[in-house]
Amino acid sequence: MTALSMRPAPAPAPAPRQPQQSASPQRKTRWTDLVDAVQDAGQYPTRAEAERVTRIVLSALGGHVIGDERVDLARALPEEAAQVIASQIPATRPLTAAEFVDAIALRIDGATPATARWDVSSVLSVLPPLIGDDLVDRILAQLPPGYALLFGRAELTPTA
Repeated sequence: MTALSMRPAPAPAPAPRQPQQSASPQRKTRWTDLVDAVQDAGQYPTRAEAERVTRIVLSALGGHVIGDERVDLARALPEEAAQVIASQIPATRPLTAAEFVDAIALRIDGATPATARWDVSSVLSVLPPLIGDDLVDRILAQLPPGYALLFGRAELTPTA
């Protein structure tokens, strides 16, 4: 994992391989397409590494997204990803974005906070084109501040 700390920030997520309806994304993307997008975004040398990171990050996310947003997220993702999301027990308290990244670092052998942030961003930044902006907005509204950057978005704060 030390090579990951030398990488630049993940590239913007590639466009989905199949068109999605923006109002209500259908499950059209395959698991392999999702893993390929993560491998490209994170510049992982192997598909196996990209798949491992994808499972770890999605399982952690599954514990923090609740209610209709969790159901809609599972519906919008490939079946295998949906199972990873849906199988998680909801977290007892929401983690800040930094705590979320630290929790991922504990799940990945040899990870540091920097490499874990890379891993989280590599997975979450490919989701918006797959699940739609409306669902991303709803998920971000549910999570503590700081997660937008992990999804590849600017963190905007309202002016007083």
